[in-house]
Amino acid sequence: MKLYNTMTNKIEEFKTIEENKVKMYVCGPTVYNYIHLGNARPIVVFDTLARYFKYKGMEVDYVQNFTDVDDKIINRSIEEGISASEVSEKYIKCFFEDINRLNILESVKRPKVTENMAEIIEIIQKLIDNGFAYEKDGDVYFEVKKYKDYGKLSNQKIEELELGARIDVSEIKKNPMDFALWKKKKKEGEPFWESPWGQGRPGWHIECSAMAKKYLGDTFDIHGGGQDLVFPHHENEIAQSKCAYHGNFANYWLHNGFIQVNGDKMSKSLGNFFLLREILGKFPGNVVRLFILGTHYRKPINFSMDNMEDSRKTLKNIITSMNNFSEIIEKFSGKGSHEGKVSDNTGNNGINEFKEKVNELDKKFMEAMDEDMNTPQ
Repeated sequence: MKLYNTMTNKIEEFKTIEENKVKMYVCGPTVYNYIHLGNARPIVVFDTLARYFKYKGMEVDYVQNFTDVDDKIINRSIEEGISASEVSEKYIKCFFEDINRLNILESVKRPKVTENMAEIIEIIQKLIDNGFAYEKDGDVYFEVKKYKDYGKLSNQKIEELELGARIDVSEIKKNPMDFALWKKKKKEGEPFWESPWGQGRPGWHIECSAMAKKYLGDTFDIHGGGQDLVFPHHENEIAQSKCAYHGNFANYWLHNGFIQVNGDKMSKSLGNFFLLREILGKFPGNVVRLFILGTHYRKPINFSMDNMEDSRKTLKNIITSMNNFSEIIEKFSGKGSHEGKVSDNTGNNGINEFKEKVNELDKKFMEAMDEDMNTPQ
């Protein structure tokens, strides 16, 4: 099988660390709202990849996390007048209600940040001990300049990034590029955990490094997520994990493209999003799956209700073909068989020809999937 590796910007032969076993980590949602259709794309894409590995007889160890502590969750808790933990639990429940209608594998491990705080504190301490992080007044930062390969995944240079206006500048940082590993508690009522640096909570990036290490080890096969996570999230994960544990972290980096509305990325910040549950109120889950998989995972998809209707019609045709196939299987199921051949109503010995055609189609299916998961084909 060949997969496009964002780290090398090319399609590579996929080789697992352990024979017939795939270890895969995919970034999950921050649970402060219902997921929108754009959030559903990586869920469907990597579910499909995991299913294909299983189809090929491989064992799949698949982890997708929940970020259940975050500024967005705290803000939502203030809006709704409930605790941050109640917000996250509410939207985790809604997440499962939505993805279950997409027919997602149940064997995925879904750890929560709040259940892995000891591991998060451990990796932060390791980064401090290894000289890659520093504490200032209860906050802990990763020192980007200490990691020479920073920017390799996103093809960016530190010098150019430092000039970017989007980087938050803090007086207590050694460098504007340094990012938070631990944030001290600042307001009464916000969630916090005890740590060697005082009461606080983890930064976003460190959470995935800690959970990937805990559930998959220092080095695993695939790390996936949306294209928008390449920088800074995945870039920061690599820096943290390699500097703390010296493994390779992920050998292959896979990123799906955006779902767009009129050429713009579907996102909550732009206000041009459609909640997955809204779409599922109009279309069955398998129509949504087909809509997502009808475009190659690395390319953008343009969303419209017309395109969804086209997917509904296509799925109807597929189901009709599957029903016809079932009838043919029944027809050739051994009635009137003699030495592996069955005569159909036209007098042709069709069973061998039929088997050959099925094998040919199976082969074409695998060839398409083995070529960087070409689901449209």
